[in-house]
Amino acid sequence: MEKQNKHKVIIAITGASGAIYAKVLLQKIQHLHEQIEAVGIIMSDNAKDVWRFELGNTDYEKSPFTIYNKTDFFAPFASGSAKYDIMIVCPCSMGTMARIASGISNDLTTRAADVILKERRKLILVTRDTPLSLIHINNMKTITEAGGIICPASPSFYSQPKDFDALAATVIDRVLDLCGLEQNTFRWGKNA
Repeated sequence: MEKQNKHKVIIAITGASGAIYAKVLLQKIQHLHEQIEAVGIIMSDNAKDVWRFELGNTDYEKSPFTIYNKTDFFAPFASGSAKYDIMIVCPCSMGTMARIASGISNDLTTRAADVILKERRKLILVTRDTPLSLIHINNMKTITEAGGIICPASPSFYSQPKDFDALAATVIDRVLDLCGLEQNTFRWGKNA
């Protein structure tokens, strides 16, 4: 039997609205532990404020994963030699996306994204703003051309989600699929 490679995952949470997506992502990643070697989390100060405002708690503090300070350039994934192979920015603010697209590594989130792109590994940005300006679209184009994936937080409804968490999961399940992680989720044509 072939040995399955375990993934090393970086999750960056920015101050964009949509903390529920980050919450559901952290919950689902915990359930995929057999496919994961390591998870590192970066949260901006605004992300913590938005989480408290939108979700009414600080449950991110209960995560079993290490939360790194946004200026901790000694975090393992600040270098390609640590071999983190997936980075998910969820939710991703337009400001963070702009800095990544411009190659500005002024904090751990943008440095980690820069490393992931230069090493030709998987970067997924779960963008949350609407409408989009031409600047946003051009930044998305730049990141896509560099090998990143733009996955807008556009929930689907064909699985008939019953609550906000289930609705958010329609986006997160798609993100986990893009990561190459195996999961049990709604599949069109199989469950419909």
